[in-house]
Amino acid sequence: MKTVTKQECCKIDAVVNVDSKGQIVLPKDLRERADIKPNDKLAVIGVERDGAVCCVVMMKADALGNTVKCMLGPILKDAFGQESET
Repeated sequence: MKTVTKQECCKIDAVVNVDSKGQIVLPKDLRERADIKPNDKLAVIGVERDGAVCCVVMMKADALGNTVKCMLGPILKDAFGQESET
């Protein structure tokens, strides 16, 4: 019998402050692990629940496309305990 280990896909990597201009700084270790370099574009995705944004997801803009649904669908399903819309 094959043992399957569940890998954690989402965790809190950092807590950041929003300054008076609405800017945040991503910690260096997170930028390095995510291979985020100066001038990279990040897509900011707001997820709504009951009419209010409950979480904000960022991903590299060059990874957008069909991958968004594939990547975020299972995460959102897990987070909210329901099927994501197709």
